[in-house]
Amino acid sequence: MRYGISNLSIVPVRSEPREKSEMCTQILFGEHYTILEEQSKWCQIKLAFDGYEGWIDRIMVNEVEEETVSQLTEIPRIVTTDVFNIVQPLGDYTNFLIVAGSSLPHFDPIARTFQIGKVTYSIQGNSIATATSAVRERIIENALKYFNSPYLWGGRSPFGIDCSGFSQILYKMAGLSIPRDAVQQSLLGDNLSFVEEALPGDLAFFDNEDGSIIHVGIIWEKNKIIHSSGKVRIDNVDHFGIYNIDTKRYTHQMRLMRRIIKD
Repeated sequence: MRYGISNLSIVPVRSEPREKSEMCTQILFGEHYTILEEQSKWCQIKLAFDGYEGWIDRIMVNEVEEETVSQLTEIPRIVTTDVFNIVQPLGDYTNFLIVAGSSLPHFDPIARTFQIGKVTYSIQGNSIATATSAVRERIIENALKYFNSPYLWGGRSPFGIDCSGFSQILYKMAGLSIPRDAVQQSLLGDNLSFVEEALPGDLAFFDNEDGSIIHVGIIWEKNKIIHSSGKVRIDNVDHFGIYNIDTKRYTHQMRLMRRIIKD
C-alpha cells in the first residue's frame, strides 16, 4: 500500500480521473491519504480523515512512507483555527498560506514547528488539539470567521465551501470528527424533536421533494442558523425550514435535527 500527505494548501479531489470532472471534496494541508490506484496523470485516493475517495492530479501527490502514516494515527491531531496562516519550511526563504482546518503533524507548541515527511515547517497562529468543555462556543466562534465565504461545491476552505464541508471543518476545528456528506452526518448523534430544543452547534438537515437530504446547517442561536447557501450566511430557522431574510421566503425544508456534541 502507498500513502501520501498534502504539502499544498488545497488539493482538489475529483469524482473521475479527468480535469472536467466535478470536484467532490478537497484535501487540506497536512491531511493524509491512501493511494488506491495510479494512472498516467491521476491517482485515486482515500482520505484518512473521513474515508472519502476520489481522484487527484499526480503532480499534487506528496508520497510518504507507511511508517510516517502509522505515526500520525498515534499522535494528537493538531488543527489550525485561524482563517489563514503563513507557514515556512525551516532554512527556506519561501512561504505560503494554509487555511483553517489544516492539520499540523508532529506539532511542537514551544518551537511553533511541525513536520510533513522530512520537511519541518514553522507557523504562527492558533491551533486546537482535542475537544474542550467549550466546544459549542468554539464552533460558533469559528463559524463566524467564514461569514460571506462563497459557496463552492466540494469546497472545504474560506475561499469556497459547501454546506457539509462547512459543518465538517467547524467540527474538526473543535476537535471532533464527522463524515463529509450531509446524509452521513445526519446519521450521527441524537434526534431533536423541536427547533426550540436545539443548542448552538447542533446540526439541522433539510430535504427535497423526494425526501432526500440535500442541505445541512449549524444552529447559531435560538431560531437562527448559519449555513453555506450561495455564501455563508445567517438566516431564520423554524420547524418548516430555513427562512431567507433577504428574499423573505423559505428556501429549505426541515427534515430533522441532530445533537452530536455531548455536553
